[in-house]
Amino acid sequence: MPPEKFRVALIQMSCGPEPEQNLEKAILRVADAAGRGANVVCLPELFQTQYFCQREDHALFDLAEPIPGASSDRLAAAARSNGVVLIASLFEKRTAGVYHNTAAIFDRDGSLRGLYRKMHIPDDPLYYEKFYFTPGDLGFRALETSAGKLGTLVCWDQWYPEGARLTALQGAPILFYPTAIGWHPAEKAEFGVAQHDAWRTIQRAHAIANGVYVAAVNRVGFETGNVRGKSASGQGLEFWGGSFFCDPFGRVLAEASHDREEILVGEVDLKALEEIRRNWPFLRDRRIDSYAPITSRLLD
Repeated sequence: MPPEKFRVALIQMSCGPEPEQNLEKAILRVADAAGRGANVVCLPELFQTQYFCQREDHALFDLAEPIPGASSDRLAAAARSNGVVLIASLFEKRTAGVYHNTAAIFDRDGSLRGLYRKMHIPDDPLYYEKFYFTPGDLGFRALETSAGKLGTLVCWDQWYPEGARLTALQGAPILFYPTAIGWHPAEKAEFGVAQHDAWRTIQRAHAIANGVYVAAVNRVGFETGNVRGKSASGQGLEFWGGSFFCDPFGRVLAEASHDREEILVGEVDLKALEEIRRNWPFLRDRRIDSYAPITSRLLD
């Protein structure tokens, strides 16, 4: 039986130009989180490098690794040695020419419980992910772990209520969103507050609409996409941090700063979740007989 309560930790970290150093930092942070009583630990999106999708460069496909592979083996060992469930966002090489933005879920014994491949792939200035990533083909998933079922989506997925709903319907009491999102420096003064507020609001809405906890973990710091000595052209990105953990009522229980590395710890309480769902029975009142048109691109 899954525990009625478990603690989650979100690792908000900055990322430097050397993948090995970022991986070492992440593994140390996992141990720190375990020492604070965390049962489940989540790392930010593509934490092993600076956000390389700021440029289109065929050489950067060399960063991708198979799963299982060298990096996933080390993360599995970190999960096992610290006795935690670990969610890690990786650049997955599936075969030559097919790469995914993938979240791997390792159980406390180091076993790979499954993968989630990012479904929604953005293509915006300095977020050129369609150049690198094939859209996920595993669907939306809630994976069984020693902490119970966990739902994981990735970054751009966080704007889509369909992904949150389909994951929650599989029994996940919490949705994790490993993230790499930030401000364009030229836009921050005019749009920065509104952009961050929209990001925070949409994810709180997923928690309320589905009666689940939501954990969003972002990176922090200014990056130029510097990987092994080569940066992208342009002004770079200021990753806004702001990692947070909210309950099924949408209440933010823990929230990080915009400019510091932090480890957030929060508690998932399944009794509290059930109490909220009894009073707000949104899943009960869904009109599933009327939703077929949602699979259409537009309704003319």
